[in-house]
Amino acid sequence: MASTTPDQTTKATTTNGSTEEQAKATNGKVAELTPQEHEEDDDDEEEGGDEVAGANGTDKKKKKKKPKRKKKASTSTQTEPPTIPVSKFFKPSAYPVGEIQNYVNDQSYRTTSEELREKERIICQEDPDSPYNYNAIRRAAEVHRQVRSYARKNIKPGMTMTSIAEMIENGTRALVEEDGLRSGIGFPTGLSRNHCAAHYTPNAGDSIVLKAEDVLKVDFGVHVNGRIVDSAFTMTWEPTYDNLLLAVKEATNAGVKEAGIDVRMGDIGTVIQEVMESYEVEVGGKTLPVKSIRNLTGHSIKPYHIHGGKSIPIVRQPEDKEEYNTKMEEGEYFAIETFGSTGHGWVRDDGACSHYAKNLDAGRVPITMTSSKKLMATINKQFGSLPFCRRYLDRIGETSYLYAVSHLATFTKLVPIVREAGLITFTLCSSRPQLKDLVEKDLVTAYPPLSDVEGCMTAQYEHTILLRPTCKEVVSRGDDY
Repeated sequence: MASTTPDQTTKATTTNGSTEEQAKATNGKVAELTPQEHEEDDDDEEEGGDEVAGANGTDKKKKKKKPKRKKKASTSTQTEPPTIPVSKFFKPSAYPVGEIQNYVNDQSYRTTSEELREKERIICQEDPDSPYNYNAIRRAAEVHRQVRSYARKNIKPGMTMTSIAEMIENGTRALVEEDGLRSGIGFPTGLSRNHCAAHYTPNAGDSIVLKAEDVLKVDFGVHVNGRIVDSAFTMTWEPTYDNLLLAVKEATNAGVKEAGIDVRMGDIGTVIQEVMESYEVEVGGKTLPVKSIRNLTGHSIKPYHIHGGKSIPIVRQPEDKEEYNTKMEEGEYFAIETFGSTGHGWVRDDGACSHYAKNLDAGRVPITMTSSKKLMATINKQFGSLPFCRRYLDRIGETSYLYAVSHLATFTKLVPIVREAGLITFTLCSSRPQLKDLVEKDLVTAYPPLSDVEGCMTAQYEHTILLRPTCKEVVSRGDDY
């Protein structure tokens, strides 16, 4: 469990300086004066007052104390809504460590290996950008915890999807001290509801309002120097679906526990499915099984790449399948995420596209449209390889992706999103004409919303883990999930 206790000490102001009163004012801890405070007290005592006769007839100065100046309270708690950068709470190299889990079985030796501990320490010192330097991602994780803490308390039925997204994104930008590609939002805020499982965020003009009967997945990311924390949770105001949320949360925790160096992806998927599908949900007098959504997966994370190349299935896989035997390796980052459904356990493209990302495998493709060239330059400068959405383009004043009168026109484009029995499954996505040019040239990939059968409910939980040489760190763990 990560702590959000600030690294600074809150000072107590007392009227008589007694230890007892100081203890009460600091919850049983005696407040210590800083050197600056000592100097101010000395100055007070040196101030002279009126002269009076002493006991021996000599003149003495009566010490006269000046009223103490009120000092600004130290930064000890976050504002609501959150606006204070986490760097104000912690020293540069002292961000909270995530939950530590020891490796087991044939990797248990790593826990006590002095050689591996020294390796971890040396690499961190010699190469600040190495995967062994954990301070950047811990800072991002602390931002995630504080932002989601406020969001979980304040997201309520009756709010628009746009207002919820902006609440989370504004908090993230403030707390991480958004600075171009050095720090900021990791990917568009996912606010998928009900049968929609992933990849929905509101576009400009979206007027959808959260309802009391909705099941809302909140999936957002924070990055510092490209180190992305990817974590998600689900909210419901209808007790009927509590068991669905519990099933997915426990399945994610089981996947986190199973993960480790040299562990096969297929083994993790098997464990996740066993836990997930041991739960049932009673809806309207009918008992519905909770199913793992078999064409959604977890994934590895690389610097500035939310999908790092390795997939973590959430269902059993044939043992002769390459994906089953792919192993996790030391130093890698992973997003362990699971999705459960009361429907078919299979998602498809559904609705207007909002998520996009630069295609890193694209070669040199000529762009003939001037507006498309400008848009591509903006994407490279503002987002690089990080995913983005239409609202982010609107926010930076980029309007070249809209045509004057035909900007509401749509197009369809085949996009591969799943693998089934070794085959690529293609789905349709829709977009606006200006992005159409870049998507058709494979310079940008569109990621449409993904939904199960209408009428069912889906849930999601996700954590980011680091496979350190000596232990597994669940960097996004908090006291909420």
